[in-house]
This record gives sequence, structure tokens and C-alpha cells, in this order.
Amino acid sequence: MIAAVVLAAGLARRMGRQKLLLQLQGKAVVRWAVERVIGHVEDVVIVTGPDDTAIRQALSDLAVRFVANPRPQDGQGTSIAVGVGALKPWTRAALIALGDQPRIPDAVVRALLEALQRSGKAIVAPLYRGVQGTPVVFSSEVFGELRALTGDAGARAVVQAHPERVEAVALDLAMPPDVDTPEDYAKLHVQ
Repeated sequence: MIAAVVLAAGLARRMGRQKLLLQLQGKAVVRWAVERVIGHVEDVVIVTGPDDTAIRQALSDLAVRFVANPRPQDGQGTSIAVGVGALKPWTRAALIALGDQPRIPDAVVRALLEALQRSGKAIVAPLYRGVQGTPVVFSSEVFGELRALTGDAGARAVVQAHPERVEAVALDLAMPPDVDTPEDYAKLHVQ
């Protein structure tokens, strides 16, 4: 089984308010992000913070599971660890996606999952015009490393630890924007 872990526990310090619930064309930003991956995987785990009522409501009619990171202030690594820890034991790979990245093209997710099957590598990462970005696919052989993450660096250290186990998927497009600031949010409305 291939799963997705969508990170939705951030504190939105740079935005100054809950960015995942901001509306974009009539839907919450987090809903856009989840809808981008849900059709490509068999299980979706949403990692939230302890106060997740509004996020659960925004996604209430989708076939997803929720797990709360009790300490999201400790960084994105802790959310990845919590999300991977909630995966079913028979999960073969997990796509780690950001809840604040609402415009991931379907073709990107498809290309990453196809590269996972084709390459046999433990990690598949997109290269947007030469820049490594997200989402990233991790096979179960690195789940232990992901469950051990702490801090705010995310899974970058796992990706960079052994370059020979990473399949890079070159994409001739700009990295899809995430929503960190009011300016980022404003730009999404003109795309």
C-alpha cells in the first residue's frame, strides 16, 4: 500500500493566523493540498496540532485519518515522525506532502510514484528546475529514520544522508508555492 502523510500541524508564525484554513477559490488551503494527493494513494494521514477541530471540519467528508502531534512547536520533523508512526504496518511507501502547498500538479505526484516503482530506490524527490522540493516519497525501508526525526529541518537530513538511495525526478516547472506569509497567499489568487 502507498500512503500519504500530509503535514498540517504548523503554527503559522509567519502568517500570523491559521493559514491552512484560508480560503482559495471556495476551499481551505489544506483541502486543496489533500485533494491533490488523495486520488493517488490508498491511505491518507493528516498530521495536525492538538487543537485540530477546524482542520477536521475542513476535511470532514474526505476519506482521511487524523493523528495529532502533541508538540508541533518542536518542528516539522516531529510531525513527520508522528505521521509515519501512524502508518499501517503493511505500508510500502509514503508520500510526505505539505498542507500549505495547494497547487501540486497531479502530474508531479504521478511522476514521483512511477519513479518509485521504476527505480526501486528508497527515496524519490522532485527537482523543480534543479531545486529539490516537495512532496517526497519514502519507501518503508527508511520509515525508521523518519520516525526518529526531531526539530524543524523536516526530512532533508534523511534525503541527503545517502544520495545513492535517492531517485531525483527532474521537472521543468517552478516549485509549487507554499503559503507561509500573507504575500504568498495573495500571490495564489493571481495564479
